[in-house]
Amino acid sequence: MKRRNALGALAALGGGALLAGCAPLLRKEEAQAYLFAYFTGNGADGLHLAASSDGYVWEALRGGASFLAPTVGTKLMRDPSLVRGPDGLYHMVWTSGWNDKGIGYASSPDLVNWSAQREIPVMAHEPAALNAWAPEIFYDRGRGHYLILWSTTIPGRFPQTEGQSEEKYNHRIYATTTRDFASFTPSRLYYDPGFSAIDATLARAFGKDWLLVKDETRYPPKKHLRVARASGFDGPFGALGAPITPSGLWSEGPSVLQVGDEVIVYYDAYTAGHYGALRTRDMLNWEDVTAKLRFPGAGTKQRVRHGTAFAAPVELLERIKAAKP
Repeated sequence: MKRRNALGALAALGGGALLAGCAPLLRKEEAQAYLFAYFTGNGADGLHLAASSDGYVWEALRGGASFLAPTVGTKLMRDPSLVRGPDGLYHMVWTSGWNDKGIGYASSPDLVNWSAQREIPVMAHEPAALNAWAPEIFYDRGRGHYLILWSTTIPGRFPQTEGQSEEKYNHRIYATTTRDFASFTPSRLYYDPGFSAIDATLARAFGKDWLLVKDETRYPPKKHLRVARASGFDGPFGALGAPITPSGLWSEGPSVLQVGDEVIVYYDAYTAGHYGALRTRDMLNWEDVTAKLRFPGAGTKQRVRHGTAFAAPVELLERIKAAKP
């Protein structure tokens, strides 16, 4: 694949192409690398990072050791999602526990040195809420705030689809916004596609906004990823397209990365025990490029799990490599 610098790729994608959840466009003088933030196992040992020059072959940083151990909630760090804000900091949220009503939060200037961790009590106001899973964070430059999405089940809230997922789960997507991570808007229902849904993520690509989501329906089994056009990060959203992940391959945790003039969507094929990837030039037609992927720990308990891919300056990657554990 022909590689371009960040500004060339922007032009190829029709201008204004910022993949939500990723770093802002790099300055012209900054060479670009790609990073992937992920967890392993059950998430008990915290944040892991991998690096790539092409978006396909990834190398674990720090020899696969954790960069940040969890200290809040029930002390897990699953599903890390990062965005680089206009303040220059990387803001990260994560699933802090299977049954927590809050999510974890911390920030860092360099992905090595981190602020104190905090629990954001996003569903504390809902006594019956079962969880707060897979938060995703985005910076909305138009509105000047951060948008955080996550999935929650509130028993009895959507009776028409009860019993279609495992156990008591019947998720919908919820949201809050913040400008300073000190105060947050009241949590609200963000997206109800008419079925149990998790792992919603947003992308701004090819001059348009897009929503990706996992259909969590178990009876009958679906467990695939779908895409809808969005009028903006707050919607409204168009109709969901047909599943983009292979039939019968249970998939979750989509992450979107611009590589040259194409977009790669990574996903965790969790029951098959490996990562998959699709690439596209329009978010409508998809090519399976899983065979090109090389992720750390493939086929072991240390394999990459539900994470976030993002562009970062090469200079930052070199500083990460040089930093002492």
